Amino acid sequence: MNATTGNGAPTTITIPTGYNGPDGSGNGGYTAGLLASRLTAVGGPAVQVTLRVPPPLDHPLTVECEPNGTLSLTDPAAEEERARLVAEAAVTELPDTPDSPVIPGGPVGAPEAEEAESRYPGLTAHPFPRCYSCGPERAEGDGLRLFAGSVRPGTGPDAVGNTVACTWTPHPALDEGSGTVGLAQVWAALDCPGGWSSDVVGRPALLGRITVRVDRAPRIGDTHVVMGHLESVEGRKIRTGSALYDAEGRLMALARATWIALRT
Repeated sequence: MNATTGNGAPTTITIPTGYNGPDGSGNGGYTAGLLASRLTAVGGPAVQVTLRVPPPLDHPLTVECEPNGTLSLTDPAAEEERARLVAEAAVTELPDTPDSPVIPGGPVGAPEAEEAESRYPGLTAHPFPRCYSCGPERAEGDGLRLFAGSVRPGTGPDAVGNTVACTWTPHPALDEGSGTVGLAQVWAALDCPGGWSSDVVGRPALLGRITVRVDRAPRIGDTHVVMGHLESVEGRKIRTGSALYDAEGRLMALARATWIALRT
């Protein structure tokens, strides 16, 4: 991340080319996490980020604070006015209650999550194979390589209720100097496993909105479990939950997201 400073805080964000989702645009979770880091930190409140256009890569985007305390991320180089607003962020709440759990049934263990990786549909067909979070064409240390496969199948034509899981052992390249993973990387890790609880191969979708709360930072080299759950499908809107657990099944971070299926 490159930034300039103003009033002691960065006022621009540049998303490097390697942090893409689809080729040519920023990974939604990573981009949202960069913006959210201006409003929260590990152990802080949840933040909701709405992505308005595919985040552009490799040039400065401006962070602006609105009077109500929300943030907007804008692209001063956008040729069209409608493409200027990239994302908006606001502090919010993200409950995870017995009546409305993000991952119904709770976590699976690391051995089950690792076994599920062999069922990851993206290994054989992937609309965005170089995605930073889940692309199988990314090398170790160059991408997160989160390959979430089903552990609890869903029902009905959209397989609502499908729950996926994979393991994640953060690579040393992600160490920000403290032996732990930074906030934006955790957002990226919670992004695609939620999306893969739906039929990404048959119905590609892009992240539209994500709300994340990070309670604890993952440690480099430790094995974690990332899970995703398909909550609902309504027209082109796909709603998912995702969560990050340590090897003992303790919750470290959670998210809820809305995806927008691409028009066919």
